[in-house]
Amino acid sequence: MGQALIFYCDDGVAEIDNNIAENALRGCCLGRKNFLFLGADSSGDRAAAMYSLIGTAKMNGIDPEAYLRYVFTHIADPPINRVAELIPWNIANFQPKSSV
Repeated sequence: MGQALIFYCDDGVAEIDNNIAENALRGCCLGRKNFLFLGADSSGDRAAAMYSLIGTAKMNGIDPEAYLRYVFTHIADPPINRVAELIPWNIANFQPKSSV
């Protein structure tokens, strides 16, 4: 606890609260009970992966809907050992699109 307070006092830019992180997780927390009965454990894993992709796209300034549309249309093209190229920060020449 003391180290965090020292960091806050010394840094000058550090936030004193974690509202940014809490607001980012709010959507997951609100839907927690709705997602309780996804049908199977594997469905929960898939939902978690989708949330991760959507959140990562948002953090990289990419419209999640446009990103997922791009990935779903190009996922079959590369060999399995090059699928990592479709991660949001690895997509070359992908322009963020505004939501409609």
